[in-house]
Amino acid sequence: MASTAPVPELADRAAACADRLRAADSVLVASHIDADGLTSAAIAATALERCDIAFDSVFSKQLDSAELDTIADTDHETVLFTDFGSGQLDLIAEHAAAGAFTPVIADHHQPADAETAFHLNPLLVGLDGSSELSGAGTTYVLARALAARGDPPSSPAAGSQATDNRDLAALAVVGAVGDRQAGVDGLSGANERIVAEGVAAGVVDERTDLALYGKQTRPLPKLLEYASEARIPGISNNANGAREFLSGLDLDLTTDGEWRCWADLTSDEQQTVLSALVRRAVASGVPAGRIDDLVGTSYELSRESPGTALRDASEFSTVLNATARYERADVGLAVCLGDRGEALDAAHTLLRNHRRNLSAGLQWVRTEGVTVEDNLQWFDAGSEIRETIVGIIAGMAVGSSGVRGDLPIIGMAEQSDTERKVSARATHGLTRRGLDLSVVMREASRSVGGDGGGHTVAAGATIPAGTQTEFLTTADRLIGEQLAGGG
Repeated sequence: MASTAPVPELADRAAACADRLRAADSVLVASHIDADGLTSAAIAATALERCDIAFDSVFSKQLDSAELDTIADTDHETVLFTDFGSGQLDLIAEHAAAGAFTPVIADHHQPADAETAFHLNPLLVGLDGSSELSGAGTTYVLARALAARGDPPSSPAAGSQATDNRDLAALAVVGAVGDRQAGVDGLSGANERIVAEGVAAGVVDERTDLALYGKQTRPLPKLLEYASEARIPGISNNANGAREFLSGLDLDLTTDGEWRCWADLTSDEQQTVLSALVRRAVASGVPAGRIDDLVGTSYELSRESPGTALRDASEFSTVLNATARYERADVGLAVCLGDRGEALDAAHTLLRNHRRNLSAGLQWVRTEGVTVEDNLQWFDAGSEIRETIVGIIAGMAVGSSGVRGDLPIIGMAEQSDTERKVSARATHGLTRRGLDLSVVMREASRSVGGDGGGHTVAAGATIPAGTQTEFLTTADRLIGEQLAGGG
């Protein structure tokens, strides 16, 4: 029998969902295409397999009536929606009422105004789904309940952490980090309880470390050059400056002529580099708050090989984003499920392409600029930016040259000849003032015949081509009303 539920507030709902899944002859796992969605699907798949419940998996960019019709045409009576479904609950409820399938939802996005019997979502019990629990975390809660609601799984050896699914905490942490729920101080709220279970299970290592992306795989000069988390004049965005800084330290930071990575350094070497970085930042007039951000909480997956992208939760999540967003969800899922051969090789190839596309997309925004309205700023990339990554690029663009940090940003890209993908991003400061992008995206998109939803700080929609101007006018008005109402 499993130990205490990781998120007690969700225990009753998780138990009801688990009982429904255990009663099913087979289950269709339907999930989103980002890192949080892939880890959610992998957690669900592993938990179902351990319970000897037959299942299939499908991935979707966004749920709509047509997608739900396709799901309804499968021969699965029960459908488990992970990392989406709450925002489309009204549409799902219609299909369920028609007898198409029984839905079980494990999600963390803002729910639509409808009800279903098997709905697991932190927002329903007063937890913040944008910062305290991700889709993968919610699915992890369900996985733990699945293990607790019946006999121990038949596949793992007796006494292993897999008998209660606590080993799946590693994937839940990757999902939360990939969903940008970890600040400099790490994960918070219900996520912290999952981290604690992962540490206890020996699959997660929580540590205080340099808070820069790429510690496992980027050579030191690239690590510092590309660091956007804490910009230091003369080093950040300066390849020669980064190399000169490192060469000036009394350390041997190369092996056989190749620069080492941060993960290759000893603790003393890391401390020497960090201290020098802080001194350079102070001398360059970098604000104290930004200097403090050089160090933070990081998460490593203890069972992954050091020096690989999968060792670091943040780098792992980037690998996953490079798969399903390019129609290769099968690759990302296989990596999550443990394939370290062909699938991982394919993922690394996709990652190289993903990085090129992100760089090109960000450069396009910087070159073309954004249009500023009263309460938002926006760009329409057409076919210049892939619609599956326009949201990532919109978030990356905030604060860069010509893009304001005090306004929400909306990025649009061509999804098809008849549809446009819309992604919106904002700061937590704006959400504290009353901004809720999930409501803005849902109402503005539906006003032009589309649909959308998401989180207060990040949301998306699909709208008919040609309705962009009307959509933006409505979104601008809604944002203005929210911010005025929030004081």
